[in-house]
Amino acid sequence: MNKQAVVLFNMGGPNSLFEVEGFLKRLFSDPHILNIPNTFVRNMVANLITSKRLSTAKANYQAIGGGSPLIKHTLELTNVLNALDPQCFYTYCMRYTPPFAKDVLEDLRLKGIESLVLFSMYPQYSTTTTKSSLVDIKQALCETQYSPKIRVVERYFNDYAFCELIVKSIQNALGDRDCGEFTLVFSAHAIPEALVKKGDHYPYECEQNIALVKEILDTKQMHFKQILHSYQSKIGPVKWVGPTTQSVIASLKDQKVLVFPLAFTIDNSETDYELSIECAHIAKNAGVREYIVARCFNASEDFARFIITTTQNALKQA
Repeated sequence: MNKQAVVLFNMGGPNSLFEVEGFLKRLFSDPHILNIPNTFVRNMVANLITSKRLSTAKANYQAIGGGSPLIKHTLELTNVLNALDPQCFYTYCMRYTPPFAKDVLEDLRLKGIESLVLFSMYPQYSTTTTKSSLVDIKQALCETQYSPKIRVVERYFNDYAFCELIVKSIQNALGDRDCGEFTLVFSAHAIPEALVKKGDHYPYECEQNIALVKEILDTKQMHFKQILHSYQSKIGPVKWVGPTTQSVIASLKDQKVLVFPLAFTIDNSETDYELSIECAHIAKNAGVREYIVARCFNASEDFARFIITTTQNALKQA
């Protein structure tokens, strides 16, 4: 058995309608998501939010096949990684649905894995995503009394090779269409403005990510009609970073629109439902002439090779 392993970490998603309630409760009970210091009060609020959103959430998951595609795509990705790089063992853990960090780490401990790379499936760092997962993994390491050597790949929004993958995904979505006829919208997952004021640099990293992608598009002579940046998945009455993806798409009457999901590497309900169904409906009602959503990288060999190269570089670090 290899003594090195890579753990891909992500938020997770319900595999079935039965798992939706537990997913929502864990999500909103996370202090990095719902910033209420008192655990009892936070859990009460999480239960209230869950009960209010449960019916709609289940309907949304039903519309995309009865569950999130994230786990399936991630499993396929680890299979590709293990086939391409048999010198290392690739696995994954999720924050809010199985497999949880504690179970995955206990399995690695029993396998005798001595060195780990924790690879974030979030290209940009945020306290709501990357930090939350890393805190959860740290706690799981303590609970399992497991102390391997650890390296962390916590962001790669500014990696040129990663940005080239984004451009390739955009090219694949366009096919033989003329990019000059399209407005390109980079849609990232929103976070509350209060977190930005507290020092969360996620919006800045999104902007820098887009800036580098624009440079690559220019070198390839891919000149879109315009390039816009928006945020999706806003919840509740608090003020979130914007503008919203929904409002941006609604403003693009008579235009052709291509949306790229900037903050996701694996397709999930936010891409398969929110962007591909909900926002497609908004686009149709707004008079958008053509509406396309680029796919995430999922289990593509190009993305797998990027992960392998990035983790190998991390393993070389002292």
